[in-house]
Amino acid sequence: MSRRLVLNADDFGYDPAVTAGIVEAMTMGVVSSTTMIVNSPWSADAAGRAAGLSVGLHLNLVRFEAVSEPGRVLEEQALSSLSADFVAKETQAQLSKLESLLGRRPTHLDVHKHAHREPAVLEGLARTARAWGLSVRSISDGMRAALRARGVGTNDAFLGDAGLEAYWTLERFEAQLDCLPAHGLVELMCHPGHRPSHVTSGYGAQREVELATFVDPRARAALVKRGLVLQGWA
Repeated sequence: MSRRLVLNADDFGYDPAVTAGIVEAMTMGVVSSTTMIVNSPWSADAAGRAAGLSVGLHLNLVRFEAVSEPGRVLEEQALSSLSADFVAKETQAQLSKLESLLGRRPTHLDVHKHAHREPAVLEGLARTARAWGLSVRSISDGMRAALRARGVGTNDAFLGDAGLEAYWTLERFEAQLDCLPAHGLVELMCHPGHRPSHVTSGYGAQREVELATFVDPRARAALVKRGLVLQGWA
């Protein structure tokens, strides 16, 4: 099995400043893929900036309004009460909206705040992902096995986090490149961007650190030195 490396920026469409930073990270830096939120007030604007970018769905079940049920506000504290049937319906609605906004199929899907750690969310999105023939990000061996048992493709390894400190510094990026799995689809999740201009977020200044990391010429040089090529999911 050969190795494929994807550096995916989450949260395209989440906030205008975040979107602008992701565009920079992909056109001026080394980020190779992004996933888009389609139910924010700024999703259409993001779609207008997506030409030439590799874009999947960032399924959002914890913020803004549901696409399948306009007027229903999605909240993180209500996540555990969502049924698999609702998640399947909402995943279908968000995928369809993304396809309409972009004028092309999404490359794959992942989930805002890893909400698919909830069993019902995983079950519901797997139904729709399988129907669309799309792969889904897995963040653990257990999730990977559960997706594959449901006939859904997924990555073989996953790296990345979003906490109090910026995850992807240049030093960590270079260190991780030296210990990547030798085979399979390896996804590196990242959150580059400018500090959010409209949305309140606990990951603001950290985005700017990640953006600086990925547009730094040393990041590209680190890839070239190791003979590594980043690509999209599809």
